[in-house]
Amino acid sequence: MVGLYLNPPDNALVLSVDKKIQIQALDRTQPMLPLRPGQIERRAHDYKRHGTASLYAAFDIMTGQVIGRITQRHRAKEFLAFLQQIDRGTPAELDLHVILDNSSTHKTAAIKQWLEKHPRFKLHFTPTSASWLNAVEGWFAQLERRALYRSAFTSVADLKTAIRQFIEAHNEHSATPFKWNKTAEAIISSVHRAKLSITKNKLMN
Repeated sequence: MVGLYLNPPDNALVLSVDKKIQIQALDRTQPMLPLRPGQIERRAHDYKRHGTASLYAAFDIMTGQVIGRITQRHRAKEFLAFLQQIDRGTPAELDLHVILDNSSTHKTAAIKQWLEKHPRFKLHFTPTSASWLNAVEGWFAQLERRALYRSAFTSVADLKTAIRQFIEAHNEHSATPFKWNKTAEAIISSVHRAKLSITKNKLMN
């Protein structure tokens, strides 16, 4: 993973892929109360649920551009449709190095058969409990903070519109190359130090 971030292959795209599942279309029961002198912004604690949607996203580390697909469910069927969307939306002459997690929906027989017919896709799975290695997680955090957290949605359709608008605005105005600074050696060394510290604390207690 780190090698792909620090030294991307020539004639290839490195895409960080993941899904944000069951994003809720929440509508506050009362309007948000704005900031005023001496008073922070306030909002009601209760809300109405209007359904959910899931988002697949592919983050191009070289440009910061995002390819997105909104779905109602998050099965292998939806993941395959997203791979097909990526295939159509990227230059056919480039290899695609796809970083993603170990979800079982990424490894079904149908997915494997499709990948065999599309050898330019090269999947790289993150280790268990290491989603922080996936660059798209940072973009998901931006989506949550800037488009979802403070908003109210009266329907799933409104939620989908907001997500699409955020992706379009990001790609047009905010997309920047992803810069990874830590080497694999530095990360592994840090993990070893953390393990030693935990072991020592257990022995002392």
